[in-house]
Amino acid sequence: MNCNELYLAPLIQNQVDLMGKKILYLLVLNIFWLVSSSQQFKVSFSPTVYNKTFSGKVILFLDKENKNPKDNMVDLDYFPCFSVDVKDIQPGGYVLFDNKAASFPVALSDIERGDYYVQAVWDRNLGGRAIAESPGNIFNNAVKVSIAKDASKVFTITCDQLIPEPPFADTKFVNVLKVHSALLSSFNHKEVNVDAAILLPEQYYAQPSRKFPVLFLVSGFGGDYHRFSGDTVSRGRSLDTIPTITVYLDGNCPLGHSVYTNSDNNGPWGDALVTEFIPALENKYRCNGARFLQGHSSGGWTVLSLQTHYPKTFAGCWSSSPDPVDFRNFQDINLYEGKNIYYNKDSMLYSVATVAGYFPWISMKQACRQEYVIYRGEQMHSFDAVFGKRNADGNPERICDPVTGEINREAFEHWKPYDISLYLRTNWPTLNNDLNGKIRVSVGEQDNFLLNHSVHLLDEEMKKLNSNFQFEYFPGDHFTVSTPEYRMKGMKFLEEKYIEWRKQNPK
Repeated sequence: MNCNELYLAPLIQNQVDLMGKKILYLLVLNIFWLVSSSQQFKVSFSPTVYNKTFSGKVILFLDKENKNPKDNMVDLDYFPCFSVDVKDIQPGGYVLFDNKAASFPVALSDIERGDYYVQAVWDRNLGGRAIAESPGNIFNNAVKVSIAKDASKVFTITCDQLIPEPPFADTKFVNVLKVHSALLSSFNHKEVNVDAAILLPEQYYAQPSRKFPVLFLVSGFGGDYHRFSGDTVSRGRSLDTIPTITVYLDGNCPLGHSVYTNSDNNGPWGDALVTEFIPALENKYRCNGARFLQGHSSGGWTVLSLQTHYPKTFAGCWSSSPDPVDFRNFQDINLYEGKNIYYNKDSMLYSVATVAGYFPWISMKQACRQEYVIYRGEQMHSFDAVFGKRNADGNPERICDPVTGEINREAFEHWKPYDISLYLRTNWPTLNNDLNGKIRVSVGEQDNFLLNHSVHLLDEEMKKLNSNFQFEYFPGDHFTVSTPEYRMKGMKFLEEKYIEWRKQNPK
C-alpha cells in the first residue's frame, strides 16, 4: 500500500460508515413512517343514541362481500376484524383504529387492498351473547370504503344506531317464561333471569285437567328462543306418541353458551335451572313431574351434563352429537398430553371444522385468533368461560396462548372436572343407581366438528363400567345426521324412559 492509499483509507472508511448510518437511519425512518401512516379509522358514537361516556371494547368489522359485516359468523367466516380497549370516551369523541389494534388476520396496514363494507360496534356488554346482536350495543349502518395504496388515508365512521331488545309475542301455544334467578343475580351483581320459550301441546287446552311430562329441549350454539316469538304453528314435541310441554332453552349468556352448568365465569346456571326455573315452571303449568332432556351439539353436551349432575331430577336424556365429552379427544386434540392446540406433533394444523369429518375447513388456529379480537360470546371462548377459572381481571383464563397455541397446563387443570367421561369414571359407584339406563348418545360418523371421536371414547369407558347407556352411530355429518330414523329412535328412547317413570310414579 502506498502513502496515498495509507492516507485515503481511513477517510474512505469514515465515508462508508457515515453512509451506512444514513441508510440505517433512513430505513428506520421509513419503517416508522409506514407504521405511523397505516390506514386509520376514526370511530365515534352519536349522543342521540347514547349520551354517556363509554368504557370497554370497540370492534371494527370489514368484509368485501357481506354488506353487514358485523353479522358474519365468527369462526366460520374469514373476514378482517379489529378491536381496541377504550376508557371514558365522550359522545362525539372518537377511538382510533390503526396498527396498534388487536387484529385478524393481519394488521390494518397489511389487509388486502380493495373495497370494503365497514361497521363498528361499541360493546356495552349488557347481557346479550353475540356482540353484533347484543341489545344496547351501539353500531353504524355499513359504509363502503376503498382501501388503496394511500397509507395515510383516514376513514371516519359515526355510530348512530342502537341494537334493540328483541320482543317476544306470546301466542296460544307458545309463551315466554322469564324466571328471576337470585343465584345468578347475586353472582353477577345485577338482575339476571333464566328465560325460555314454552311450547304447549294441543291437548293442553283440549284436556284442561290433564298433566303432562316436560321435555327440556336445549339449543346448540347460537340458537335463540326468540325464534318462537309470534309462532302460531309450533306445538309441544311428543315423546314418540306422548305429548309434552316443551321448554326451549338456548343457553345464551354474555360469554357464550352457559350449557346450564355451574362455572367460575358464568355463574351457577345448573343450580339456577334446577332449583329456581323448574319449580317456577311447574307452578305455572300443568306438569306431572316427569322431566326429560334433549339437545344437539352444545345442547347435546348440556343435557348430558345436566343428566349426570342431577340424575334424580331428570328421568331420561337423549344427547345428540355433543360437544367433546372426553378431553382426551377434544376435536382430535388430547388435552391431557398435547402441548399445542394449533399444531399436532407433525406441525400440521388441527381442524376445528371439516367437510364430512375429513377435509379441513376451519383451523383451530384461525378460530382462536379471530376470537382473540372478537373477545367474548363465541364458541372457543365459550369453552374457556365454562371450563376455565376466572382471572383476577374478571376474564376467563384461556386454554392456550392466542399467538403460539401453546396449551396452558395450569388452565387445563381447571377444565378436568368438566370432562364428562372422567366425571362418570370417577363417580360411577355413587351415580350408578340413579343414572344407569337413563342416557342415549347418538352421533354422525362424518361429524364436521369431529365430535364422534370423543363419543367413541365415552362409549368405550361406559362399556368397561357395564353401564346400560345407549350409544348409536349413524351415517351423516353434524347437520345431515338428523334423518327421520335418527329422530324417531331418539324420541322412542325417551318414550321408553317415560313409561318406566310412569310405572314408578303411577299417580
